[in-house]
Amino acid sequence: MFQLFIAETELARIPGLSAAGANVDVLPYTAPADADMLFYDRPKVAASLPFDPFGHPSPAIVTRASLLEAGFAAGTVRVGTSIAPASPHVTISEAVGRDMRFEPAVPDFEKIAEEAAELASKFDKNDKCAVLAESVPGGTTTAMLVLRALGYHGTVSSAGPENPLALKESVWRDTAERLEIEEGGLKGYGLSAAAELGDPMQIAVAAYAAALPESVEVTLAGGTQMMAVAAILRDMGVKRDLLVATTKYVHIDPTSCLEEYAAKIGVRWYAAPLDFSRSRFKGLADYEKGFIKEGVGAGGAVWYAQRLGVSMERIQGRTETLYEKMLNEG
Repeated sequence: MFQLFIAETELARIPGLSAAGANVDVLPYTAPADADMLFYDRPKVAASLPFDPFGHPSPAIVTRASLLEAGFAAGTVRVGTSIAPASPHVTISEAVGRDMRFEPAVPDFEKIAEEAAELASKFDKNDKCAVLAESVPGGTTTAMLVLRALGYHGTVSSAGPENPLALKESVWRDTAERLEIEEGGLKGYGLSAAAELGDPMQIAVAAYAAALPESVEVTLAGGTQMMAVAAILRDMGVKRDLLVATTKYVHIDPTSCLEEYAAKIGVRWYAAPLDFSRSRFKGLADYEKGFIKEGVGAGGAVWYAQRLGVSMERIQGRTETLYEKMLNEG
């Protein structure tokens, strides 16, 4: 089962922090539009196509291609967006994450965690694999904050080739000052740490994963955002085996610290070997130049599809077909 958890954070509205936040009027539609792509060939919640400000398609297109080729079941959990997707979904919370520089990021985290755990209790007992994905604009920054607070020093990737690390560091300094902590200052606080300086997705996915039966194999589909979730789970005392599945674009990004985080947290990792260097579409070929990188569980969806016997050639071919169809339909 592939579950996409969508959320929103006020942090993404900081100019220059998130590519998705380049237009604050469009920002609330980003995650719901990604969710629509699990079910449709283009979003229905918004009239525009799921492209970044530079015209590159959302990684949801890779997730959609993997799903269509492999035929795995998928669902969406809305855990903090101001706008609901048009596609089928379960709502845990409509409250977006707050700006942790000034106040706790997720004040209702206990309710979110409780409902996420309840949702996990309904997991199909015949399904032995849970692939948990995310779509959260600004989520790499909240990931860095949580990792720092739990004692994992390092940087995080970005959706564009120019990573605004200086801006992310300033957010950390301002938040740490509010909380009067240094790196590692919230180690041992588990979900409460994410409630202070994370986002709603982190709370929900961590609580959901922790509540799943031990017989279920858990794959966290995402890059440094899911490394943060893995760190929360370990801080909660959850010892179950975890795989963080992302794309090669995050793995080769020197700012992602993917391997270092995995070793320190104690999780396995996988990087989907996508290659659009020969694509006839610039929007996809630019993935090789550091645009987009990951999101909507793209790497995890590829991992899942491959596990079910689907080749990379089929996934990439279907991605090209979906992209061409979107372009032709305008």
